[in-house]
Amino acid sequence: MDGAFSFRRNMFNRNNQTKERKQERLDSGSVSKHFPEVANIVISMMYKQKGARSLLRTLNFSPDSYAFFKVACLSEDCVDGGFDLTRVINSMVTSHSETEKGDLICDDNGPRPGHSNIAYEVAIQYT
Repeated sequence: MDGAFSFRRNMFNRNNQTKERKQERLDSGSVSKHFPEVANIVISMMYKQKGARSLLRTLNFSPDSYAFFKVACLSEDCVDGGFDLTRVINSMVTSHSETEKGDLICDDNGPRPGHSNIAYEVAIQYT
């Protein structure tokens, strides 16, 4: 019984997280609104999780895209985690940088902090 309750609670939390992310995305506005000088943003990530195969993910942002740069963690037991590249993008645009590489650790609030990470590369083309 305890396991079934935990499963339902996790599903409820995931559904709430999904709704919140959708609203955040809608509220973020467009790339062109925040960064009128940006023509394109490409984020390439190598997602790594202990005990799982690495996974390459690529996200493309055009001027009409939402300026929402938070990427969900792929771990099924992640609680409110993910990878926020907003500061990276803001810093790059401010300094007019074209590429940047780095690593981020999932900011999971669950029982296993640091359970996954990404190696990222961001490329920005300007108008």
